[in-house]
Amino acid sequence: MICLKEFEFDAAHFLPNYHGKCERLHGHTYKLVVQVEGTPDVEGMVMDFSLLKKTVQDTVLVKLDHSCLNDLLPQPSAENIAVWVWQQLVYKLQGENYKLYEVQVWETRTSGIIYRG
Repeated sequence: MICLKEFEFDAAHFLPNYHGKCERLHGHTYKLVVQVEGTPDVEGMVMDFSLLKKTVQDTVLVKLDHSCLNDLLPQPSAENIAVWVWQQLVYKLQGENYKLYEVQVWETRTSGIIYRG
């Protein structure tokens, strides 16, 4: 079973190793989807939604929201952001009956990346 939660954050970035309009500073309202895979526990839950929310907010969103992503990553493409998010969460979202399954980073409503470690 997959337990998931969606988040939004606003951030700016530029892509110095890309040649096109995205090499200049600009911003996005990103959508982040975090999925945890597991089996329901004695309470009937893979993972409590409120715990998933708090973990992502305290671990990831506090660093990404209203930031310049280049302060965290030299080339903050959606691909690199997804890998970074995975690395931040993979050990925190691991329990007796669940583990991190997938991270999605949507740069626009129609363009995103799926990363499964």
